[in-house]
Amino acid sequence: MENTTILRDLTQLVTNKKWAELRAALSPLEAVDIAERLMELWDTRQIAPDSLALIFRILPKELAAEVFSEMDSDLAQVLVQAFSDSELRDIMSELYMDDAVDIIEEMPANAVKRILQAVEPDTRKTINQLLNYPDDSAGSIMTTEYVSLRPHMTVSDAFDRIRRTGPDKETVYTCYVLDNSRRLIGIVTVKDLLLAPDRCTVADIMESHVISANTLTDREEVAHTLSRYAFLALPIVDGENRLVGIVTVDDAMDVLQEETTEDLEKMSAITPSERPYTRTGVMSLFMSRIPWLMLLMLSATFTGMIITSFEDALAAQVALTAFIPMLMSTAGNSGSQSSVTVLRSMSLGELEFRDIFKVLLKELRVSLLCGAVLAVVNFGKMYLVDVLLLHNTALTVPVMAVVCLTLAATVIFAKLVGCTLPMLAKKIGLDPAVMASPFITTIVDTVTLLVYFRFASAILNI
Repeated sequence: MENTTILRDLTQLVTNKKWAELRAALSPLEAVDIAERLMELWDTRQIAPDSLALIFRILPKELAAEVFSEMDSDLAQVLVQAFSDSELRDIMSELYMDDAVDIIEEMPANAVKRILQAVEPDTRKTINQLLNYPDDSAGSIMTTEYVSLRPHMTVSDAFDRIRRTGPDKETVYTCYVLDNSRRLIGIVTVKDLLLAPDRCTVADIMESHVISANTLTDREEVAHTLSRYAFLALPIVDGENRLVGIVTVDDAMDVLQEETTEDLEKMSAITPSERPYTRTGVMSLFMSRIPWLMLLMLSATFTGMIITSFEDALAAQVALTAFIPMLMSTAGNSGSQSSVTVLRSMSLGELEFRDIFKVLLKELRVSLLCGAVLAVVNFGKMYLVDVLLLHNTALTVPVMAVVCLTLAATVIFAKLVGCTLPMLAKKIGLDPAVMASPFITTIVDTVTLLVYFRFASAILNI
């Protein structure tokens, strides 16, 4: 059934107050699909806040909580205001702690206050602790719902504990073995427990070599660790190796998606936004783009000043003007290729600053090959097309030599700049993505013109 048909049917059920049929229509759906449909109804103003709250009341409690966790911050705020204190308490009690914190972080102060007042004291304390971690740390995305075991437990005891505590945990497949001080001493999977004799102890079958992360570890590094080792969850410990939470693979996927989106926006000279494009207003998009456009526009005045200073040279050899766009775009594209390649390797943890000379050597060899091939192909194109076919008499061999030498030199320069700027930026604490396409292109454009006119002055004596 098409989405528009589903939305129309849902609207009719809400309008006619056929709550039993609405519950039957929504219950089989996944939480994320229900959330998307409700957000579409809200965006098109086909549903009122009171009706939206009623829909949550007719859903099973666990499903309602999952749907609530998938809502964006604006609609979640509307629901918080529409829920009663008991409804809000029930919804929050069904959420995993990391989901609850994610929702609260995006709420305004008055909504956060109401949520914290509604939840149980223990839940409020845990939420406040998680909110105190830095935004980009492992502590900010971890959940405190995990299964813990003791080393002296038998396999039978372990299964009893999993059955007793598992329903409230985010994952039960991987269990964490703690000593009396809650220090992490091992892990054991449900598969290990199933294949072991009932009288065997957890200490006998646990894996004592545990890969973990600290609460202050960068969350992107945690995501890469999960990907590297194909873990379903990564334990998060404090400074004394006490287990305080876990980061699950679904949270890691969210982090990688957010980081990738943020890098792409910065590389495109856009201020990053956490809101999806379809829910971002025109003014918000304008404000995220105009500062960068103004900065890049002003920086482009350097290229204008260079061209102005060589007006006499251009007047003497008008043919040189036609190749300026090609030289600048080719050099800019060359720099972008290197910067994107290096940024990707850095984000995957494959490159560190200590590798900069190795990267420079490799990019130098690549740039020499690229520059030579581009120069030869461009010389052939100018001679065959511009001279022989179009009979452009202004294109003499010295003029073509100027263009081709500039092309080769600027490609080499652009690739070296493109690979080093992101690494230098990270070394001094700046965001490497900011040093990608926009700034590299501006730098390369300026240098391209300088090199071009220097070659022209030396070879053509102008």
